[in-house]
Amino acid sequence: MKAIIFPGQGSQKVGMGKVHFDQDKNFQRLVLDADQLLGYKISEIMFEGPADILTQTQYTQPALFIHSAALFGSLGLKADMVAGHSLGEFSALFAAGVLDFESALSLVSLRGRLMQKAGDIHPGTMAAIIGMEDRTVDEICREATQIIQKPVVPANYNCPGQLVISGDKEAVLKAVDLAKERGCRIAKMLPVSGAFHSPLMKPALQPFEEKLNELTFSDPSCFVYSNFTAKHSKDPDELKENLLNQLVNPVRWTETLLNMENDGAYSFIEVGSGNVLQGLVKRTVKNANIEGYE
Repeated sequence: MKAIIFPGQGSQKVGMGKVHFDQDKNFQRLVLDADQLLGYKISEIMFEGPADILTQTQYTQPALFIHSAALFGSLGLKADMVAGHSLGEFSALFAAGVLDFESALSLVSLRGRLMQKAGDIHPGTMAAIIGMEDRTVDEICREATQIIQKPVVPANYNCPGQLVISGDKEAVLKAVDLAKERGCRIAKMLPVSGAFHSPLMKPALQPFEEKLNELTFSDPSCFVYSNFTAKHSKDPDELKENLLNQLVNPVRWTETLLNMENDGAYSFIEVGSGNVLQGLVKRTVKNANIEGYE
């Protein structure tokens, strides 16, 4: 079975999609439609930058979605199952026919703005913890939270031995120190504008839920795996609820990939900017056939 996966923040780069835009009329049409729907030229930010603008969450998220969605449409791929890493879950829902392009883009654009605003309201940060078991990192986050009396939580279970933690800056710094004390191979702060997938994103919940409830989610054409549960679903209401929960809960990517494998996936295809997810598949699923289109 074929699993198509879509990247999230961190995969963006200036020039993303430009070759496809110049050579593929269908890709070009969708990008130009996005410019009209958003009311500003996201295409210029994608193709020309500058990088410090493209990496702002409110622009990063629509740029990555547009690239993945337009490329998926141009490739004419058919999936047996789909999943996306964080923001990439919206690309997966589009690919499965749950959301049309306009609806998905409106959600992604709002999500980016709300997450950036939540980061301004409750400043926070994230850090990569590499070379430790999941349960050890979980314990470190609980200990750091107790010591600092401010939250730090696991945010991304990316692959075995690679996690990202998120929360209040002081608490994240404490967790990094604790990880180093316990022999962590790499524990480093990440250059992000907020504490994504943590309780500090709570200001985004209500306005995002209101927008979600305005939209109709259709029955998917294939199984969609959600970050919140790491499990597949074909229930539109459940998929909608999972999108909301994803804002303040961790991305369970390791579990997602293993569940896809257990459900019969032998081929994983990353569609979108970069090749981050291909590396995570390689470290998680043995003997998988891995491809990528960007």
